[in-house]
Amino acid sequence: MLRAPMSEPRTLPPRRVRRFLVGATASGKTAVGFALARIAPAELVSMDSMLVYRGLDVLTAKPSAAERAACPLHATDLVDASGSFSVARYLEVAEAAEREIESRGRAPVFVGGTALYLKALTHGLFEGPPSDPELRRELTERAEREGAEALHGELQRIDPSAASRIHPRDRKRVIRALEVFTATGEKISELQREWTLSAGFPRIAVGLRVPREELARRIGERVDRMLAAGLVDEVRAARERGLSREAREAVGVKEAEAVLEGRLDFASARAEIVRRTRELARRQATWFRSFPEIVWVDADETRTPDAIALDVRRTLELAPP
Repeated sequence: MLRAPMSEPRTLPPRRVRRFLVGATASGKTAVGFALARIAPAELVSMDSMLVYRGLDVLTAKPSAAERAACPLHATDLVDASGSFSVARYLEVAEAAEREIESRGRAPVFVGGTALYLKALTHGLFEGPPSDPELRRELTERAEREGAEALHGELQRIDPSAASRIHPRDRKRVIRALEVFTATGEKISELQREWTLSAGFPRIAVGLRVPREELARRIGERVDRMLAAGLVDEVRAARERGLSREAREAVGVKEAEAVLEGRLDFASARAEIVRRTRELARRQATWFRSFPEIVWVDADETRTPDAIALDVRRTLELAPP
């Protein structure tokens, strides 16, 4: 099979050191990041793939407008929930924010839990062959008809290495891996390995470590706050304006829609959102294990965000204000 033309891997400035604050959902990244910005000459750049959407503030646990006025959080509210947003577009926005922050003599700190964004910021962007809309539609229809696990089984036969890294229910990444193989005849795991070995640049990364039981409790409490704050009504309003395929991937959208359509009661929707959020946290933990340079800091309930931020500031080698 002929190999499709592929764009060159995007590499990053070789001398810049990027700083990251990462962790699973509900680990307290935003609170610690805001505390860090108060005790260091730093500004935060969001590294969350769902905070880019406008109109999904409750669903994404987005900091309030007042909080963001007091402490800027760049790379948020970039597109309507009816629109599409790519990793490439995120990288453009994040790098522009980085340059602007540095021009004012401050240090950008990337804060979030989207590991794909972390990978793009640390190793460049693996673009692969262009998307094939017809093939993607066919694979999406198969996933709807046969289930995402069936496609994952096909990926397991084609590219066991990629299948071992992609959760069976992560339909988007499974479809992309199959799309790349169909277009190029080569395994995405091999192409990404070549890209990873040819890219990369200095970075310092801190991760927030929360005990599993405590993280599960925090997730439940967060879901309760989101539901009390009007999650279902927010999804209703967003549906009326239109929801893109990417925005629909946010945990809570499908469950809220099921409530609106009478397919789930409120309690069942709450349980499903909690389950899927815990599943997301496990996937994030798996992703972060592929970044051995992350320095983990304890962030359990015995420590305040201010105390944790002091440890983060030292590890990220940031000076006091």
